[in-house]
Amino acid sequence: MIYKLKGKLVKKEDHRVIIDVNGIFYEVNIPQTVARNLKPDANNNVELIIYHYLSMDQNRGIPVLVGFSEELEKDFFEKFISVTGVGPRAALKAFEEPVPAIAQAIERGDSGFLTSLVGIGNQRAKQIIAHLQGKVGRFALIRTEETKPEPQKTAVIEEAKQILRRLQYNPREIETMIEKAVSANSGLGSSEELLNEIYRQRK
Repeated sequence: MIYKLKGKLVKKEDHRVIIDVNGIFYEVNIPQTVARNLKPDANNNVELIIYHYLSMDQNRGIPVLVGFSEELEKDFFEKFISVTGVGPRAALKAFEEPVPAIAQAIERGDSGFLTSLVGIGNQRAKQIIAHLQGKVGRFALIRTEETKPEPQKTAVIEEAKQILRRLQYNPREIETMIEKAVSANSGLGSSEELLNEIYRQRK
């Protein structure tokens, strides 16, 4: 079983990369979010955590590799495909949004967000929420290049954190509330607006 691949990036497409590992060329499927954030080093090397499965084609199994930037993303992928009717191929297409954004949508029961993902209809979104809600909160806290706050928002977020600490919320609660609020409304320009959004979500 392959756990991790590290080698030279030979080719990159929206959902696929070719990696040269000491002369062996691996074809690795990747979600669109991983493709957007894949950054080779100075020697054009990349490193991917691998999920491996067999795709059945008539009477034979074809090995398929799916790559992720970090282990938590792979763990979430495995959770996602545990939902009845959601296989690796479907999940690969659906992961066009960052993992934390999808996890947050599941936790807040936002079927509208889930149906905006490729291949996820209304019934499937309800199944995903029913199966995973309350189980994927830790994935909502993942920080990626797409979910890190912009520099101008850092002061707003820090001020809101200080206020929430004074209100006796613990660090985990604070991070979760702020992540959800920023995901729901990325245009928050002050700590007051951010705290108001947090309050609306907790009602």
